[in-house]
Amino acid sequence: MTPVITTVLFDADGVIQRGTHDWVGRLHGMVDGDGEAFVNDLMLAERPAIAGKGDFPDALAAVLRRWNVTATLEEAIEPWAWFAAEPVVVELVQDLRQAGIKCHLATNQHAYRRAIMNDERGYAALFDHSFYSCDLGLAKPDPAYFRAILAATGAPASSVLFIDDLATNVEGARSAGLNAEVYDLATGTNTLTELLRSYQLPV
Repeated sequence: MTPVITTVLFDADGVIQRGTHDWVGRLHGMVDGDGEAFVNDLMLAERPAIAGKGDFPDALAAVLRRWNVTATLEEAIEPWAWFAAEPVVVELVQDLRQAGIKCHLATNQHAYRRAIMNDERGYAALFDHSFYSCDLGLAKPDPAYFRAILAATGAPASSVLFIDDLATNVEGARSAGLNAEVYDLATGTNTLTELLRSYQLPV
């Protein structure tokens, strides 16, 4: 029996938005040596800030010093702004909201990128509520992240659908009792429409 969904949680990267430039290539080009190891170091340094336990620009600056990168902090941080919302997905979200379905953003982000998304790009107006990991102090795939959202919204887990491009995050949501599905923008927006319709959602 198909569950009655009253709330949909959307991940950001790979679901709502996609990259606009080759950010990995840009970062690789900043070092003379193992560009992949440099990017991995950056990703590790980013994790505490994603969980609200540090300042990302400070962490990035420390990595730049460790690798003797000559690029400025402003140049190095620029790729974190290289993204754009997919218009078709934004339209689907608005269709759901107009039909009375609650739509929330559920994303792992540090405060630096949250400010770009929520304030500069106007994401706050696109959703009923936005749940950024840096604000919750919890990050996907931790089931506690999803339980915090359920507590904030008051929605029963069985009435919530979570959509993410990473299977590990989907499993975290399912372990918290949510309905959850993997979707990646790379498969096309028609795939998302069909996924939503499979839950009897009005799109």
